[in-house]
Amino acid sequence: MARRKLGLPKRKKKASRVQGKLGSAPGTVSYLGNKEKSDSEVFVISYDEEESTTKTHLKVDEILNYRKGPKTAWINVIGITDEVFIEELGKGFELNNLILEDAVNTDQRPKIDEYEGYIFGVFKMLYLNENDEIVPEHMAMVLMENTVLVFQEVKEDVFHGVRNRIEAKSGRIRTRGADYLFFALLDAIIDNYFLVLEQINHRIELLEDEVYANPKPIVAQHIQQLKKEVLKIRRWIYPVKELVSRLIDSESPLIKHDTKLFLRDALDHSLEINESLQIYREMSMSLMEMYMSNMSNKMNEVMKVLTIMASIFIPLTFIAGVYGMNFENMPELHYEYGYYVVWVVMILLFVGMLIYFKRKDWL
Repeated sequence: MARRKLGLPKRKKKASRVQGKLGSAPGTVSYLGNKEKSDSEVFVISYDEEESTTKTHLKVDEILNYRKGPKTAWINVIGITDEVFIEELGKGFELNNLILEDAVNTDQRPKIDEYEGYIFGVFKMLYLNENDEIVPEHMAMVLMENTVLVFQEVKEDVFHGVRNRIEAKSGRIRTRGADYLFFALLDAIIDNYFLVLEQINHRIELLEDEVYANPKPIVAQHIQQLKKEVLKIRRWIYPVKELVSRLIDSESPLIKHDTKLFLRDALDHSLEINESLQIYREMSMSLMEMYMSNMSNKMNEVMKVLTIMASIFIPLTFIAGVYGMNFENMPELHYEYGYYVVWVVMILLFVGMLIYFKRKDWL
C-alpha cells in the first residue's frame, strides 16, 4: 500500500528458496540452490607413493571400495542436485544426514564439525570467470582415515594445481595421507581468495579514479554494487580463519601433527586475507563519502561561478534599469553622448569587478 501511495512501481517478490524446506525434518537431504536438477558425476583419484590412478563414472558400490583401501582416495562428487544419489552415497560412508543436508544447502555458512571417524567442513570456493567476474561455489569436504570426500556444485574449481601435483608426483602430497590432501584442497581455496581480493582492489582503484575525474550518477551505482559484493564476500571468507584454527587445535587422530604445521601456514594466509578484506571493506564504504564530497565540491564550483556572474551583472542591470525608465525629467536622457557614457561606465564596472575577483582568487 505504501509504495502505491507514493506512486512507486510494485516490486516483484523473489521466489523463496527455503519455502520447500519449511516443515521438513532435520537431516532431510533437500537441495537448496539455483542450479537445475542433474545427475552427479564422480571422479576418484587414488594414489600412493608409487602410482596414482583416476577413474570416472563409478557406481556407489565401486566408490565405496576406496573407503578402506590401502591408497589415499580423493572422491570428488560434482553436482549436488541429485539428492537420491547424495543420500545413497552418504549411507554407504555412514555419514550423518545432518552433514548431507549441509552439503546440498548452498546457503550454509562455512563451518567445521567433528564426528567420530570423520571431520566435515563447508567452505565457499571463489574464483574469477573469463569475464573477471567473481563466481562463488558452495562446496563441502569430509575427511576420513584414507579418504577425502568432496561435494561441489559445478565442474569448475581451483584444484588444478593439486591434481597436477598428484599426477606429476610433485611435492610431498604423494607421500602423505588424507589429512594432507584435505589441507592441500583447503589451501588451494584460501590461496585463490588472494586473486579475488586483487580483483576487488583493482575495482576500487578504478572507482577512485572515476570519483575524482568525473563523478557521474552511474558511479554511485557501481560503488553501491561493490559494497554489497564486498560484504557478501566477507561473509563467506571471514569464518575461514576460525575454521583453520579449529583444525589446528583439534585432537582428532585424523589430523597428524605434521599436517598441523602446514595448517598454521594456511592460518597465516587467512589472517592476511581477513586484514586485506577489512581494509577493502572500509575503502568501499568510504568511496561513497568521497563521491558525495566530490559532487558537493562540484556543485559548489557551479554555485561559485553563478554567484560571480550574478554579482557582475547586478550593478549593470541596475544601471540599465534606471536609464530604461520612461520619465521625461531625466537630464541624462537628452545628453548627446549619454548612451556612450553609460556603456563606458558599464564596461569599466565589468572589468573592475573581474580584476577584483581575480585578486581575491575567486576566479
